[in-house]
Amino acid sequence: MDVITTVEGLRAARAGLGQLGLVPTMGYLHEGHLSLVRQARRECGAAAASIFVNPTQFGPSEDFTRYPRDLERDLRLLEAEGVALVFVPEVAEMYPEGFGTAVVLPAADEVLEGAARPDHFRGVATVVCKLLNIVQPTRAYFGQKDAQQTVVVRQMVRDLNMPTQIVVAPTVREADGLAMSSRNSYLTPEQRAAAPALYRALTAASGLLADGERRGDALRQAMAEVLAGEPLARPEYVSAADPLTLRELDAVGPRGALLSLAVRVGQVRLIDNLLVE
Repeated sequence: MDVITTVEGLRAARAGLGQLGLVPTMGYLHEGHLSLVRQARRECGAAAASIFVNPTQFGPSEDFTRYPRDLERDLRLLEAEGVALVFVPEVAEMYPEGFGTAVVLPAADEVLEGAARPDHFRGVATVVCKLLNIVQPTRAYFGQKDAQQTVVVRQMVRDLNMPTQIVVAPTVREADGLAMSSRNSYLTPEQRAAAPALYRALTAASGLLADGERRGDALRQAMAEVLAGEPLARPEYVSAADPLTLRELDAVGPRGALLSLAVRVGQVRLIDNLLVE
């Protein structure tokens, strides 16, 4: 497994490979990331991963400096999965002196995570654009847990005529339904016991939808009621939105609904979603 820190070195190593699947990550890997790596290898024959905690997608009051990091562990896990290349750039390699370009999708900043975290998707779209240009993967793999991110990345690739195919894989969950996330490591035992309330809220709304409920307000109310029953959960938003536009639904139509929420459990901000077709 080649561990590469420079753009020039990555491009040289990439030149010797054919089809390649890329899994972009911020490290502190869990089973969700590793399942994407296995899918990339299965579908492309060779897999690459990037590990880069991207400062431009963190707000001033967010957790960039304390975001969990364990590079040695991450590299051991990736090597065990047969990854061919790992790109581990420094911030100065990705954003050298004089860097001044950004990829902006204005609509993404108006709803859900974009409205809650100003400029977050500017940072996400810019770094993913750079990674796709640097690595030139056949396919890039993302998890459904970051639902709005997948919508943003797909639109960017489509709008900019980028040749990489974007693959979105289902959210990987713990046995009690909690979506796997690097931020779960912040949870105290009491908070960890409370965190599955997010999944219970989503499944309550999904169950209503399966039973024929189509009113968006009723689905959002179902999620809010479940969260209200968990004292440690403080919702930032609950949403029943169109899966493509991410606009809140008055009534669920033929495209189904993206049920999503952002909740603070203690000081830890967790997100989750279910895509109901």
